[in-house]
Amino acid sequence: MKRIIVFASGSGTNAENIIKFFNHTKTAKVTNVLCNNEHAKVFDRCKKLNTNSLHFKKDDFFKEDTVLNFLKEQADFIVLAGFLWKIPEKIIDAFPNKIINIHPALLPKYGGKGMYGMNVHKAVKENKETETGITIHYVNANYDEGAIIFQAKTALNEEDSPEKIAEKIHILEQQYFPRVIEDVILEINE
Repeated sequence: MKRIIVFASGSGTNAENIIKFFNHTKTAKVTNVLCNNEHAKVFDRCKKLNTNSLHFKKDDFFKEDTVLNFLKEQADFIVLAGFLWKIPEKIIDAFPNKIINIHPALLPKYGGKGMYGMNVHKAVKENKETETGITIHYVNANYDEGAIIFQAKTALNEEDSPEKIAEKIHILEQQYFPRVIEDVILEINE
């Protein structure tokens, strides 16, 4: 059984969904959730689900090897679920094609630094897009530029507010993210 470590920065709805999904499979298990925000709601979700969680500081991630060493000991696969920091190359090099992220838009549109959450949904609305979606992709050294694994789309109406767009995206995330993670892990094991 593969060990997944999830990185999160906020409320943790995707992390919770992933934990619950893998609690009912033999493919993998979420063994830890790592978070860079000590006040994030993801910690409460982990507690309710009896999943280990750990807060880490910027220096532990970027300057020291604290997080890298922990991952080398504890992870087979890494999932970014609403994690806002860029992954250091030393971690990417240690886990080639074993780090995936979900982005709340159809990349390559609306990707890059600063394009997350409501920033993305507001840009989609301002540009009067008729559809948007999610992109699940491998993580490389640049924001949102790794190879695309999967995309799912949803139609938009003129009346859709950024908040309504966020709701539509959340439905896609909940529906697809855990299953795509499992597919990628199974593919690696073949």
